[in-house]
Amino acid sequence: MKVTYIYHSSFLAELDSVTMLFDYYKGNIPKIDSNKPFFVFASHAHGDHFSNKILELADQYPNIQYILSDDINENKIPVHCKNKVRFVKPNETIVLEKQSMTIETLRSNDEGVAFWICCEGKTIYHAGDLHYWFWREEDDERNRMIVRQYEAELEKLRGRHANVAFVVLDPRQKDDFFIGMNELMKVISADHIVPMHCWGDYSVIEKIKQLPCSASYRDRIAQIQKEGETFEWNN
Repeated sequence: MKVTYIYHSSFLAELDSVTMLFDYYKGNIPKIDSNKPFFVFASHAHGDHFSNKILELADQYPNIQYILSDDINENKIPVHCKNKVRFVKPNETIVLEKQSMTIETLRSNDEGVAFWICCEGKTIYHAGDLHYWFWREEDDERNRMIVRQYEAELEKLRGRHANVAFVVLDPRQKDDFFIGMNELMKVISADHIVPMHCWGDYSVIEKIKQLPCSASYRDRIAQIQKEGETFEWNN
């Protein structure tokens, strides 16, 4: 699998027979093999995870299909793209037999969904905005509710294994920035953990690697340093 970091929470994942684009809203998209099925995922409608620009890709790639969270306004979809779009809600399972792909959605504790995707014997997790959104300046009860929701969704993943997990690591949370990733790694295993939603501050990647709590998984965290960086993994 080849993974290209585009920007923020957007990545291109290239498998042998399928290409997947996640949560694109800006940045340079690498050249894509137009002969492969091309799946474009958007986890929710927030402006840092979805842009109408992705719908323009249908003019270039005849084999494109969109998997969009159902909080995205259907009226934004051009008529000529509607037959290429599938809206998904939380707690859905979609089986695409032609591509031997299964897509499961979880309920984000912010907006939209997270994706758990199995294809070609590989498993990809993209968290969207499902995360430990604890803000010390916010109301305590709201924080507790958001954390409970996060924990409930993680329980659905307990014991699972991902080949690649795209996981929020947000520097705006200051001393609490690492908790979401650390809690996830208590319930799943992953060959490769790819930080996202870093707002361009990649120093948080090294920071979590220095924390004692990451000892069991720090060597599997991808060290992103710039946009356009690529990673190639056989497992």
